[in-house]
Amino acid sequence: MPFDANKFIAEAVRDIKAQVGKSHAIIGVSGGVDSAVAAALCAKALGKNISAVFVDTGLMRKDEAKQVKAAMARAGVDVKVIDASKLFFYALRGVSEPEKKRKIIGERFIHIFEIEAKKEKSKFLVQGTIAPDWIESGSGLRETIKSHHNVGGLPVKMGMKLCEPLRELYKDEVRKVGEALLLPKDIYNRQPFPGPGLAVRIMGEITPEKAEIVRTACAITEEELERAAKDGKMTIPWQYFAVLLPIKTVGVLGDARAYGYTVAVRAVESFDGMTAKASSIPPDVLERISERITRELKEHVNRVVYDTTSKPPGTIEWE
Repeated sequence: MPFDANKFIAEAVRDIKAQVGKSHAIIGVSGGVDSAVAAALCAKALGKNISAVFVDTGLMRKDEAKQVKAAMARAGVDVKVIDASKLFFYALRGVSEPEKKRKIIGERFIHIFEIEAKKEKSKFLVQGTIAPDWIESGSGLRETIKSHHNVGGLPVKMGMKLCEPLRELYKDEVRKVGEALLLPKDIYNRQPFPGPGLAVRIMGEITPEKAEIVRTACAITEEELERAAKDGKMTIPWQYFAVLLPIKTVGVLGDARAYGYTVAVRAVESFDGMTAKASSIPPDVLERISERITRELKEHVNRVVYDTTSKPPGTIEWE
């Protein structure tokens, strides 16, 4: 039976009202599709009894906080922005193991939400958890592929109850719900962005310098692929970004030998995020991305590679 977005919305609004009642709830919006749709659903169900918070971890995309606040305002949801970048960078010092990164980030998010919940007297935490999150995080007989920060990264004890209205949906279904809720297309059709942010696009230890490098590389990759799609050279991929590798290779800067980081560009086609196929990017577009990254980040990056791995055997994100 085809997915009926309007039927789902009616049932979700009813379920949210039944679960939360007259209590207050808080939701973290990240700039991704899932949290935006969950926020719009809860605003429809709870009215003023929902508060939306955007936590700037220092690991977000370029101008993310400003864009999220403006986009959600158009959807009728007011967002409070909290700059917690120093807290996250401090907590992640010296940490290289991917699962540990995700769990630290999840715990810090909950800590901040609990502080905000006390201010608002919120009893519920709403999350934009969807089916692939808990499937890949593993439980029971399922193997853990990677712990999503909003599942495997949650602490054992929390001062709030969880409300996850999208838990049984896949990404394509979430987009249909966003469209049915009359959200702007640039919200419900936005490419996926991981909850831990750029932390999973920095291989190895995370530092503010590395975050800035990968933020710029991601912005360049997005700009060039979107320009190429607009010019009719290609169709826009399902997801596309850049990854900073933890190795340095020999390069040339001016007339001198230099060591610089390697950036990997990743673009995939997918339906629900459970499987994916590497996108075919025109050579001239890849060349333009490489030229811009190595020019605009010339003090840091001297090599760009393209990832042609599908899922499986790889995952979409590198960590």
